[in-house]
Amino acid sequence: MSWRAQVANRWAAPADRDDGHVIGVTAITVPAYSSSSEWYCEGRQASYLRARKSPGGVLDLLEVARPAGDMSRPGLPDIVLYQDLLGGSRVSGDLGGGRFDVTGKRGDFCLAAPNFATTAIMETSHRLRSLAFPMAQWESVLDEAADSQFSFDSSCIYGRMFDSPAIRSAFRNLWALCEDQGAPSRLLARAAGCEILAELCRLGGAPLPTAKGGLAPWAERRCLELMHARLSEDISLDELAAEARLSPFHFARMFKQSLGVPPRVYLTRLRVEKACEFLEQTDLPITEIALEVGYTSNQVLARVFLKHQRMSPSDYRRAVRDPVRKLSFNAQGTVLAVAEADQ
Repeated sequence: MSWRAQVANRWAAPADRDDGHVIGVTAITVPAYSSSSEWYCEGRQASYLRARKSPGGVLDLLEVARPAGDMSRPGLPDIVLYQDLLGGSRVSGDLGGGRFDVTGKRGDFCLAAPNFATTAIMETSHRLRSLAFPMAQWESVLDEAADSQFSFDSSCIYGRMFDSPAIRSAFRNLWALCEDQGAPSRLLARAAGCEILAELCRLGGAPLPTAKGGLAPWAERRCLELMHARLSEDISLDELAAEARLSPFHFARMFKQSLGVPPRVYLTRLRVEKACEFLEQTDLPITEIALEVGYTSNQVLARVFLKHQRMSPSDYRRAVRDPVRKLSFNAQGTVLAVAEADQ
């Protein structure tokens, strides 16, 4: 049974209230909004929205700050992961896993089920970040990863407050990518989403099958050739996975086993390395270099470059071309220092 069919099968009773909210044990509803992002932007919570990002068009990231009160919402066709940014607020309700009444801790997460009219009452003001996985974008990914054996019935974490270093790190990195790059590529967004979903499946008691070993030599070679050849394009994880004849989930994990880092990290390294090459060997304007390596503007390249090389692209170009100065690099090629060369 497909992911969507299992969701519909789990909550098959009609809703108890006209507005899509439910009383007691509630059920699947026909979504009045096409996504959680649309609900927060256009629904009654819109005035509390503080930031919105949609990396790669495959994920929706939001930040909401609001006073105490009712946070209930209608059923939406997304799996939504929430992070409590402040902590200390008591919350009660139902996010799809039964009634709960807990006090959140700063940085804790909770998960809301798709197509479920959630109820949530907060006793104090709060600030949340949410990450939504639209079912239309992720249904086939999960089905392929689990050979159509993934079931929401086996998940036991809806509405439960939990902490996960792996998810916290991936969530933080994804938000930082959005801050640095505006709209990260589909590859970066999909790879980060795969990392988080795999951990959610594990925490929910339904771990995805473990990938055996790394990529086959032919698959690794073809994927790296494709990444190099299409560095200026918004190549997707799905395209790379298809090149290796794997599902995106399995490909992302096997790529990391072979190359030591996730695809999104490897892609960023390739782009920075190519930018360095252009800066060293050409007189191309930095804006043009940014486009050549897959970034939308020189400002985006500058932020990424500063993070990885600890200097701006302009400073790097001047340093590598100045005969009386020299650069010190670490094993990863990151600039460690700029010093005067011996005369």
